[in-house]
Amino acid sequence: MSLHIRKQARAKVRVRIRKKIAGTAERPRLAVHFSNQNVYAQVIDDASGRTLAAASTLDKGISAKGANQAAAAKVGETVAKKAKAAGLDAVVFDRGGFQYHGKVKALADAAREAGLNF
Repeated sequence: MSLHIRKQARAKVRVRIRKKIAGTAERPRLAVHFSNQNVYAQVIDDASGRTLAAASTLDKGISAKGANQAAAAKVGETVAKKAKAAGLDAVVFDRGGFQYHGKVKALADAAREAGLNF
């Protein structure tokens, strides 16, 4: 499967997911993204269009580098701590068209262990 076709397929899945979920002030959306080198996670209130908490492997506090499961777990833990500090307990998980497996699952499990409910 070529890279172009894979990206198109993920974009279609992402649109289908976003039709069903949206972040509110009470339950914002935890959106994840994985590039080849980095892992990104944001807690977003879609009603006001604001990012409430964010973490990535580019942050200075995260020592993990790369886009592997260990880095994803570190980012999940960090974004959960930032969300808890902002007064958020529950979120809606947006896997961004990625399969719930490997890095996505590691990030979600780490966020749950750090105290986020979803």
